[in-house]
Amino acid sequence: MSEFVQAAILAVIKRAPIWIRQDLTSKDLGARVRAEESLAMIIADAIRKQGELPE
Repeated sequence: MSEFVQAAILAVIKRAPIWIRQDLTSKDLGARVRAEESLAMIIADAIRKQGELPE
């Protein structure tokens, strides 16, 4: 994994909303799935945006 991808993922995780953090550990499957899908979309967007930056 490239350094810029790792940096993008780490930045997203550091600023993840509390509801995502809580729902990722929820026993409620629906809440956990929503949190996982939301976090995945946020990470994908951050990687896409970082890839658009000039080097």
